[in-house]
Amino acid sequence: MSKKRILVAEDDPHIRTGLVDTLESEGYLVVATSDGNQASSLFPQDTFDLALLDIMMPGKDGYSLCQEFRAKSPQTAIIHLTAKSQEIDKVLGLKLGADDYITKPFGVQELLARIEAIFRRTGSQAKNDKTTELPSKLTIGPLTINRSTYKLEYEGQDCALTERELKLLEQFYLHPGEVLNRSVLLDRVWGIEYYGTTRTLDQHIAQIRKKMNSLGASDPIETVHGVGYRALNEKASRHF
Repeated sequence: MSKKRILVAEDDPHIRTGLVDTLESEGYLVVATSDGNQASSLFPQDTFDLALLDIMMPGKDGYSLCQEFRAKSPQTAIIHLTAKSQEIDKVLGLKLGADDYITKPFGVQELLARIEAIFRRTGSQAKNDKTTELPSKLTIGPLTINRSTYKLEYEGQDCALTERELKLLEQFYLHPGEVLNRSVLLDRVWGIEYYGTTRTLDQHIAQIRKKMNSLGASDPIETVHGVGYRALNEKASRHF
């Protein structure tokens, strides 16, 4: 089995060195940088399974890098490293496409556990993912989801989707008209070992809706209060 490749973007030399030593001792291949601009230049030249991004560092910050990496490689997992503890800072990172965050100071074992959990989730999803049989383009209501380019398309316009957003839309496509419980969606998209709250799911749905609205399209996703979401039957369609 090939080793997982991890990008570490952290400006504190002590934390960066500690991360590199720890991750390499666990068998990961690590590329490290102290600058957001350097991280940006490294990313298209290499393929990473995970990026650990400090929020505040010289050059591009972790938020900007998260958006950039999501557009270039939706499959790469992202964990934000942040000294900020306010909820709004964590929420912003998740909205921009981060898979997780960890607040400094943090323990080595906690970080390793979070990394291992992400890799277990993605590995389990790859083995059991029925969406691999789906066509490259899906239709939900008036919208087209291009799975090859991670784009949401409507009347000649498009906008980028994160991997989580794409997977959520795939679930709505696979189950038109069905009410999908929040916990079910979390299990199918984030994995059964996800320990976060349903608020993360709600934030991702809100982001999808904003993107639909930005394209001028009607929203085919209905909120079923206290339960979850569904793609309205009369507006959802499936094509092969």
